[in-house]
Amino acid sequence: MPAHDAAPAQAEELRRLFFRVFPAVGLAMFGAALDQTIVAAALPAIARGLGGVDRISWVVVAYLVATTVAAPVYGRLGDAFGRRRMLLVALGLYALGALCCALAPSLDLLALGRLIQGLGGGGLIALPVALIGEVIPPRERGRFQSWIAAIFATSSALGPLAGGLLTEFFGWRAVFLLQPPLSAITAWFAVRRLGQAAPGTLRGFAFDWAGLLLVALFVAPALLALDQARRLSGGALALSALLGAVALVALLILWRVERAVRDPLLPLGLLGEASIWRTNLLTALVNGALVGSVAFLPIYFAAVRGLSPAATGIALLPLAVSTAFGALTAGRAMARTGRTMRVPALGLALGAGLLVAVAMLAGGLPVWLLALLLGLVSACMGTSYPIVQVVVQVAAGPARLGAAAASVQFARSLGAATGTALMGAVLFGGLVAQGGEAAELFVALVNRGPEALSALEQPAQEVFRAAMIGAFRGAFLAAAAMLAIAAWLATRVPLQRV
Repeated sequence: MPAHDAAPAQAEELRRLFFRVFPAVGLAMFGAALDQTIVAAALPAIARGLGGVDRISWVVVAYLVATTVAAPVYGRLGDAFGRRRMLLVALGLYALGALCCALAPSLDLLALGRLIQGLGGGGLIALPVALIGEVIPPRERGRFQSWIAAIFATSSALGPLAGGLLTEFFGWRAVFLLQPPLSAITAWFAVRRLGQAAPGTLRGFAFDWAGLLLVALFVAPALLALDQARRLSGGALALSALLGAVALVALLILWRVERAVRDPLLPLGLLGEASIWRTNLLTALVNGALVGSVAFLPIYFAAVRGLSPAATGIALLPLAVSTAFGALTAGRAMARTGRTMRVPALGLALGAGLLVAVAMLAGGLPVWLLALLLGLVSACMGTSYPIVQVVVQVAAGPARLGAAAASVQFARSLGAATGTALMGAVLFGGLVAQGGEAAELFVALVNRGPEALSALEQPAQEVFRAAMIGAFRGAFLAAAAMLAIAAWLATRVPLQRV
């Protein structure tokens, strides 16, 4: 074929691959990402309907624990049994868990349903990116992974709106009844469109059950410890320290066991490669800054700016949706130049600088300008998302593609929980340092929402707002530090070109 005809033919083949593969993997990622935020809007209604307000966080923590534990399992099983087959298993578990949640008569059974749903959700997040890596050439993966990142960001942004509307007009159980039909549609696309996915290599495969147990013993206490730390009370912090100690012991044992197992669940040789561990640490830092900001900014807009819940949602929209723009930009740049970390390094450094500006100026900025700056920060963070997946997949090679993709999700989940806990600790510490009742009011805000301030006189509210501005300055600087470290790591990743 003449050279001038090769490029159009290659572009046409990539378009064909896109429309064959993307409907299945995009829908799978859409459902998993939507579920992470759509349920949050229904939590107050769930608490009213089933009781147990003090245990309502179980609905979120059970899903997070299950997805984090399941991600490396699907990565390993996908390499062995084939990723299409494991995607269908994940969809089945996800739909079953959602149905259990919709029919749950008590909060305990609802948490169990979320656990089952999370065991499927971990595959819906880990397997699509590996499937993209299986059928798309390395240099073009950035373009495709950027669409995956865009789907993830868009569905995460739509989640609170969809959850609020479904809960208001049809009840909180409708939030979970949305998932089974979506899973069925995704399964149909997977069967019809992913028939050419590799079947996996079963020869000599032995599943690492000891590794799975130790991963669960590490992840569950670690995430529960971070959840307790966010409560910012003496008893919760003591329990958090105990859970953290259990997680640390499990991690040390896991390290020793995985070094000796023939087919480890967490292949330490893979995770120890510089391009992989630095990239995973980078994405953990970025996700920690993003999720931590999303977790606490509603408190800032409600307590400091006096915005209603609806106005707060609008103010947060640029932060939620601009990630997709950054991801698409970075993916196209990599497809055009072959360079991996150049755009993320520049984007994350710019994001860190913008967060420093937000920290210094947020108290005096109009809400629209603050929202715009946060949207720009989000776009800067988004430049890292598609590139991270490509770098880790290329560094791992085809035989370890599933484990590599799962390691990214594992890093992001732990990074999100750790970043949220860190920003909460910085906020609380800043309020404690200022003295007065600000720290207690902040704990009440975290646990009860804006109504915690309704009984305060206007002068007391003004004093609290001033204290909150100072505390959030520290939180924004903490997020800026995470992005700055991530930007530096981007320059230290050995794999700079594909």
